[in-house]
Amino acid sequence: MYCICHVTFKPPDCSVSKEKDRLKPKKKEKKDPSALKEREVPQHPSCLFFQYNTQLGPPYHILVDTNFINFSIKAKLDLVQSMMDCLYAKCIPCITDCVMAEIEKLGQKYRVALRIAKDPRFERLPCTHKGTYADDCLVQRVTQHKCYIVATVDRDLKRRIRKIPGVPIMYISNHRYNIERMPDDYGAPRF
Repeated sequence: MYCICHVTFKPPDCSVSKEKDRLKPKKKEKKDPSALKEREVPQHPSCLFFQYNTQLGPPYHILVDTNFINFSIKAKLDLVQSMMDCLYAKCIPCITDCVMAEIEKLGQKYRVALRIAKDPRFERLPCTHKGTYADDCLVQRVTQHKCYIVATVDRDLKRRIRKIPGVPIMYISNHRYNIERMPDDYGAPRF
């Protein structure tokens, strides 16, 4: 014999549990219109007067890139003399440790460039960062200290430096040095 019992299951009262589970609406804080609004504005260097860099002036410190030295040799230009002819003032070419390491890595083919880079008229700038990628080194140094002119022929490096306000670029065209983004009262006339 089998007995079948009918058991009914009654769910708990849902209306009570729903009220407990509901979140209380958040009260919106009314902002005081007379309170000062704070916002973060990027700090601009004090050396710039709009796009005019007041730190530039003779004697000019010129950061030299690897390919600038190589193209100067191909164009048969004396670096220091041609820089002075371009800017009509005393120029101090500066070479970072990264650029020097890059020239040394190029090997025997570029020994003339290495000899020019070791010229005592060139100022050596020590690097404290890791790695020897010269483009990053030059961009970082120019971003920190806007007292340099960057001498390069590299298009990518020029594009990166153009984004930094107040930094002139020296390049080679028509077998002579030219400069772009230099204040008008300095240097040679533009052609």
